[in-house]
Amino acid sequence: MSQSPNPASPQQVAPLLALAANMLRAGRPADAIAPLRDAALLEPSSPIIQHDLGLACLEVGRVPDAIAALQRAVASNPRYADAYFRLGIALEKLGNIGEALAAYDRATKLLPSLTEAWFRAGALVYTLGHREEAIGCFRRAAVTGGKTSFGRVGKARALLIEDRNQEAEQVLRETLVADPRNAMAYDLLGNVLSELGRFDEARACFERAIAIAPLLAGSYYDLVRCRRVTSDDHGLFQGMEAALATPGLEAAQRLRLHLAIGKAADDLGDYGLAMQHFDAADAVRRSCASFDSAAFSVEIDRLIARCTPEWIARAPELGNCEATPVLIIGMPRSGTTLVEQIVSMHPEVGAGGELNFWNERGAAWHCSDAAGNARPFLAKVAADYLGVLRAIGPTAARVTDKMPFNFLWAGLIHVAFPRAIIIHCRRTAVDTALSIHQTHFHPSFAFPTGGAELVAYFRSYQRLIDHWRGVLPADRFIEIDYEDLTRAPEPVIRRIIAACGLAWDDSCLRPESNPRAVKTPSKWQTRQPIYRTSVARWRRYEPWLGPLRMLVDDGSHLDSGIARL
Repeated sequence: MSQSPNPASPQQVAPLLALAANMLRAGRPADAIAPLRDAALLEPSSPIIQHDLGLACLEVGRVPDAIAALQRAVASNPRYADAYFRLGIALEKLGNIGEALAAYDRATKLLPSLTEAWFRAGALVYTLGHREEAIGCFRRAAVTGGKTSFGRVGKARALLIEDRNQEAEQVLRETLVADPRNAMAYDLLGNVLSELGRFDEARACFERAIAIAPLLAGSYYDLVRCRRVTSDDHGLFQGMEAALATPGLEAAQRLRLHLAIGKAADDLGDYGLAMQHFDAADAVRRSCASFDSAAFSVEIDRLIARCTPEWIARAPELGNCEATPVLIIGMPRSGTTLVEQIVSMHPEVGAGGELNFWNERGAAWHCSDAAGNARPFLAKVAADYLGVLRAIGPTAARVTDKMPFNFLWAGLIHVAFPRAIIIHCRRTAVDTALSIHQTHFHPSFAFPTGGAELVAYFRSYQRLIDHWRGVLPADRFIEIDYEDLTRAPEPVIRRIIAACGLAWDDSCLRPESNPRAVKTPSKWQTRQPIYRTSVARWRRYEPWLGPLRMLVDDGSHLDSGIARL
């Protein structure tokens, strides 16, 4: 930005600011940008003008411009809490999670009463797997916000992380009595109810959230996953297609909306239309974040080179003797949720869901040349992980962790816990990839959801799993196939429970009866008896598979140790 050669006079700047203020009051932030930009050119060191310019750009979706203006605002005034807060929002929209958290942290240090900053920080650290830190942020939002929307919803979110679902539901219902047009509370209540299997109530909440706040159109994604869409839902389908034209709809909401329409079209048997929307969703994702398949392949090679048979064989001398952890790994959409539902029906098992622990510790270890061989590192990582598991199941003999991406860290996990069970879930490659293509994943996961990138990712995953199969003990690295599990559940389930060192319990045959809240995109399917209708789903999409067709003939999971249980 070039500066005016002479200091601007108030007579030059004031009319521009007055015009911008009028535009903002009229709800026309796009029209306020030009006079604010002109004012900023005249007074480039004014943090207030830069803040207002950044806010106007943020409101119309010009996120990079907003970030630039807000960065100039905090450079001019490093104690400008509101500018740091809105900079955090802009960075979050762009997917720069670490920088967004730093901005929120600075904002709350400068102004501890900034409730929404606490709330947003809590939401971000929760998606990164920092459970206790998220609870702390949401509690601060609750304390500073009191009976405001963010205060009440912050309290509910803290309770949900602590698995106090009934209390959270009560807080949300009280919030909606006090504020019947709180779309955020309706959306969260819908998610709570769907996780608990109360799908009709959940649908009503999502419908209400969208009606109040059309920019929450991404909530259609959760709405259509509460049950199958039928021909009686014609109005729903029309509403979703119309919602794509909502002015100001963010990319994240648009992505989820395309996936929702695709799921509805799939339910109705229109697979060509479904694939159009699944491909459109993937295009939105690609526009927001890229994935370097070649770099990922190199990192897989590094993992394989590092986790040698000799190092793995030292696990009994280096690791912790606890047998508590049960790691359920595999590609996303390979049956990990079903296996956790089965195992956690056992009365001696606690369910941890998807814990981000190893993604963090594994990444730190992977970046270090020696940490994995150091006894102090392994002792600390084992103690910390057991602390996490004990918080989940204080008296449980086993606690599950079904983070699929732990397939990256199976070698490290085994060395840290040589008696832990690692259950690798496998499913036909093209069915797995197609299901990934149809599912929303949080942007914090560096993971492709379609095209040649997903095929390449799958190849790298298979190469790493082949390595684990060769170096990990067969009684610790257990492999099951989704197709076997759904074809003849009882024999496979009995082998899983025996491999975990648990006495048989008939309840494990009824995973659909598991009362725990299920935090997975397949909430409705999880509440159904084990079924086989997802086997060979790819055949319905055969004409539209595109690059995923390369996985059709991939039967490697069928001829490499299928009966290792």
